[in-house]
Amino acid sequence: MGEFDLIARYFTRPVRPGGAVALGVGDDCALLAPAPGMQLAVSCDMLVEGRHFFADVDPEALGHKALAVNLSDLAACGARPLAFTLALALPRVDEPWLQAFAGGLLRLADAHDCELIGGDTTAGPLNICITVFGEVPAGQALLRSGARAGDDIYVSGTLGDARLALDALQGLHPLAAPALARARQRLERPTPRVALGMALRGVASSALDVSDGLLGDLGHVLRASGVGACIDLSKTIDLIAASTYPESAACQFDANYLQQCILAGGDDYELAFTAAPARRAAVEAAARASGTPVTRIGVVQDQPGLRLVDAQGRAVQRRYASFDHFA
Repeated sequence: MGEFDLIARYFTRPVRPGGAVALGVGDDCALLAPAPGMQLAVSCDMLVEGRHFFADVDPEALGHKALAVNLSDLAACGARPLAFTLALALPRVDEPWLQAFAGGLLRLADAHDCELIGGDTTAGPLNICITVFGEVPAGQALLRSGARAGDDIYVSGTLGDARLALDALQGLHPLAAPALARARQRLERPTPRVALGMALRGVASSALDVSDGLLGDLGHVLRASGVGACIDLSKTIDLIAASTYPESAACQFDANYLQQCILAGGDDYELAFTAAPARRAAVEAAARASGTPVTRIGVVQDQPGLRLVDAQGRAVQRRYASFDHFA
């Protein structure tokens, strides 16, 4: 099968009428037409075999995750997905693999009305690069730079399960089979919080998605906003869903290990955001409207730096290192 046959068979579909995509796959460029008063939100993420996923990963799950991590960036900006491009390097043409990969990719795309509008294919080590496009009303994008002293700090969903799954798959910390299956779902098929991000427009003062670990990613908000923060660790320990699995070996894990998974595990693709205390009811309404639980875990402070405290407000000196590709 040649390159263009591959594209036509697995990745070419007609443009849906009436949407933001004026021209899709087939020309040198696609054409987007965002609605009046909207700004384009654009993000790009790359997944590399052996770095971001195992060689034997389910290709359907890989297709899902490849797009999900990009949709998560749009969610963090409060943007509605419009379209995406796919650049795909393949070591060989494996038709069953491509069928499954395209299925996972395009099912998630359809769930978010996000159209595949172009890209590139080449021979090489397995590498997936997606650029996603969304739209957000002018002046309403959620940014990292808007946190203010006194704001509450929230996180959506659960954290740490992806790290539990990764460590179990690498043989570092075993999990019972049912617990591993549930944690692995979080690692390989994350849920982009697009509905929550859109509901937080005009409510949250800042936001970003948690990809490399909560504390490390939250540090980006603090630096961009010129503020510090205090995190109550007693409010974070229940964020790890796997800790509630009664049949799981996770129940026997050291609390410090579970906190490491929660605070610095990475691959969570939840939203961390800030909002003024006066907006608590609006945050709760956004959570209900989007069907996404949120937890208030701390407060933004004037003093730079990130401080951790226990339930009694005592300083916790333990350090948690988030993921860094080049560390």
